[in-house]
Amino acid sequence: METMEYVLLLLVIAVVAYFAARLGRNTQAMERQRTAEIESRLDASRRAAEEDVTRFGEELQRLDTDVAGHPLDEAMRQDYERALDAYEHAKESLTAVTVAEEIRFVTEILEEGRYAIACVKARVAGKPLPQKLPPCFFNPAHGPSSTNVDWAPAGGSLRSVPACPADAERVLAGADPYIRTVQVGAQRVPYWQGGEQYAPWAQGYYSHWRGNSLIRDIAVGALVFQGIASLPYLMDGLGHGLGDMGEGIGEGLGGLGEGFGDMLGDLFD
Repeated sequence: METMEYVLLLLVIAVVAYFAARLGRNTQAMERQRTAEIESRLDASRRAAEEDVTRFGEELQRLDTDVAGHPLDEAMRQDYERALDAYEHAKESLTAVTVAEEIRFVTEILEEGRYAIACVKARVAGKPLPQKLPPCFFNPAHGPSSTNVDWAPAGGSLRSVPACPADAERVLAGADPYIRTVQVGAQRVPYWQGGEQYAPWAQGYYSHWRGNSLIRDIAVGALVFQGIASLPYLMDGLGHGLGDMGEGIGEGLGGLGEGFGDMLGDLFD
């Protein structure tokens, strides 16, 4: 009888150890997956921001040509310096990024810098300063929009979106706008189809326009942040699912323990 009790005790210890090890492996696997997703999100947003910083530097080089031979008054010089400062600050901010959410600070700087460039160009051409409007929806790197146009994405409904002069002209002529694409897997897709991993990048461009109902509905809503919009619900469902799973495991282990307890009790009795 003592031998049987000893064997059963070892069996109980083995079963508990098995479930503990399995739970530990599952926890580690989930943690690795979560870490990989965080790194992927950071890499995607950083890559998009790097492309934009490089493009902004190229725009500044072209701006040098535009202003060459034109006397710079104080107002023009201030706008020009703001654009140059934005480039340096964007590079510094990009270097300092450690989490994906910080990418928005880079694109916020670029959005302000592009408006400064637009002001310099207007002053050189002797035109009124451009109105401070949201960035072009089709590609926020196009700079401030000049008007809204009615446009529908593939398979989507018609809606009014802010567009830069070049894209507005193309849409009104029935042509496709120059849409900003991002890398997703082995292909490039319109940025609003890039999922929540590109949300921090897009948020910076439109963060100053959250009070604008058009941007809130179009840029922050169904298109740009479609991944973000569903994320809270997905996480809520995941939390409930994990909670139910944990409760089920706990009940299972509890039942197993009760069963072995009864067996041991019978033996000791």
